[in-house]
Amino acid sequence: MRIILINILLLLIVTATTVMAQNKDKPAYRLFNSKGIAVSYGKMLEELKRAEVVLFGEQHNDPIAHWLQLELTKGLHQAKQQSFAIGAEMFEADVQLVLDEFIVGQVPEKNFEQESRPWPNYATDYRPIIRYAKEQGIPVIATNVPRRYAAMVSGGGLVTLEDVSEEAKKYIAPLPVTVDMELPAYKNMMAMFGGGTHGNTKSQNIVQAQALKDATMAYFILGQVQQGKQVLHFNGAYHSDNFEGIGWYLKQEQPQLKMLTITTVLQEDLGKLSDENINKADFILVVPASMTRTF
Repeated sequence: MRIILINILLLLIVTATTVMAQNKDKPAYRLFNSKGIAVSYGKMLEELKRAEVVLFGEQHNDPIAHWLQLELTKGLHQAKQQSFAIGAEMFEADVQLVLDEFIVGQVPEKNFEQESRPWPNYATDYRPIIRYAKEQGIPVIATNVPRRYAAMVSGGGLVTLEDVSEEAKKYIAPLPVTVDMELPAYKNMMAMFGGGTHGNTKSQNIVQAQALKDATMAYFILGQVQQGKQVLHFNGAYHSDNFEGIGWYLKQEQPQLKMLTITTVLQEDLGKLSDENINKADFILVVPASMTRTF
């Protein structure tokens, strides 16, 4: 009888301990390297400090990714000081002037936000980074192609840019833009839009518009690298996953570039990196699938 009571007591203790551990351990994120080995934020930061370009691929509505972007901005800026710049897909190249004016304190925030065409989630997701950049005097580079030119290409292909003005070309990667339609991300995009892996005219044009964005972001990033700046660039994960997109264009222009990438993924289980996310980036930010979205 005594043995039975002891066993029951032990079972209750183990059960209670397990429940307490489950209730206590609710991580909001975990970090892994490309091979699926868990890494600390500190270790990742130390490696990122040695890069010339860091591409941070986000899920646009993920609050953890946006918070970590802010923390990385602070960490890398503290290490690099005057040789650090931020790049952002969220701003198009033709708003660079008002962005510069805001960063140096020449225009009020209200005017900046009216004229820079910020994304709808700017206030919650990007404003803290831009305000920090303003406080610290960090250059912020609007790297994305103006949407009107992307729309032209999406409707009629890259040939539609041949007759744009010299003024317009200031906001676009140097023409002609080479597009490797055999890159897996572009082939997947063509298939997504109903054209199969080789695409039809419509799906090829959509891919060319995506490539124009990737090439233009790479072009403006390299402009900062050539000035001796480390660039922390924020973009949708699809623009840099699997070392394609922006990263492909960066390496075409500067093969020896020291580039590291981060991507953001959702998983039910944070205990290990899912097979489909292995090698997706140099560092993988894993967020619970149940995480609250910002929109």
